[in-house]
Amino acid sequence: MEKNFRFNLEEAAGAIGDYGTLLPIIVGVAVVTDISLSTILFFFGLSYIATGIYYKLPMPVEPMKAIGAVAIGGALTSGEIAGAGILMGMILLLAGRFNAVKYIKKHVSQWLIRGIQFALTLILIETALSFLIEDWLVGLISILIIIGFYFLKVTDISSLVVFGLGLIIGIYYFGLPPLSFMSVPEIILPEIGELVTGFWLGTLPQLPLTLGNAVLATSLLISDLLDRKVPEKKLVTSMGIMCIVSSTLGGFPMCHGAGGLAAQYRFGARTGGSNIISGFILLVIAFFFASPVLLEIIPFGVLGAMLVFTALQMFQSAIQTDNKVLMIATGVIAFFSNIAISFIIMMIFDLILKQTKAKD
Repeated sequence: MEKNFRFNLEEAAGAIGDYGTLLPIIVGVAVVTDISLSTILFFFGLSYIATGIYYKLPMPVEPMKAIGAVAIGGALTSGEIAGAGILMGMILLLAGRFNAVKYIKKHVSQWLIRGIQFALTLILIETALSFLIEDWLVGLISILIIIGFYFLKVTDISSLVVFGLGLIIGIYYFGLPPLSFMSVPEIILPEIGELVTGFWLGTLPQLPLTLGNAVLATSLLISDLLDRKVPEKKLVTSMGIMCIVSSTLGGFPMCHGAGGLAAQYRFGARTGGSNIISGFILLVIAFFFASPVLLEIIPFGVLGAMLVFTALQMFQSAIQTDNKVLMIATGVIAFFSNIAISFIIMMIFDLILKQTKAKD
């Protein structure tokens, strides 16, 4: 039982390890659209608990970043976001039903997956630095605390310590977060135009990112870190269900992700217990404290410090390839464009390379 579920300080520390990437995106979406932050967090909380019970290991639940970036940029309405999420969910369920990912995996070289992990390393570092620049003193203290736990012969609960420190500082400056009770989720049925726009601006750029990072890279990282096998078919199926349920009830499209798994693992998560703990935390926030001022209470320096060490954990997996040149090229292209574009370009290059070798 302990192998599948633990409820201790290590799992609690791992439970909040991914909040550095989770909170900024969903709060940003809630600010620029009319999607309720409480509803978003509610479905994230439920999904964390459900995936923890189902997979019995740390399984990140993250907002779909391409859709989130477009939404924060003001290019998607709440109806279009719902349309993008519903269509993404349908595509993922079909991919799981017909085992399409098995075909994709067969034709995708491991260096390409590692390249996506390297791209995430660079993206996490960039985000971390932007947070640390805004709040360098708290960030420096947080980094020193995390490093200190590495050398101390005690349970590494550094994420709990720095997160708690951040809350104390935030409450000191901004006061306790106001009570904000959750409203009942409502069914959203996108119109045809919203489905079309959502697919073109949201689903389409998100699809390669999901297949590369949330499916292939996540499955590989589970094997690297936890020495357990999770079939890609399971990952696309669970993401498809999460997307459709959340998107049709006023939430945000969700996926798994290698970056989130690296964060959970780095700070102590080893079982499904961490997901259950994280889910309950998010549900409490959703029910009582989900106002947009929530992010102001948590100093950027804390989030930045946690992201730095998440990036280092991801980098350790990214370099486990025999073709580091192509891995680095994939990551660099993704960093200066986006992961979807890099995945497509390098996938085509990989196919050409294989055909050339076959002819020789």
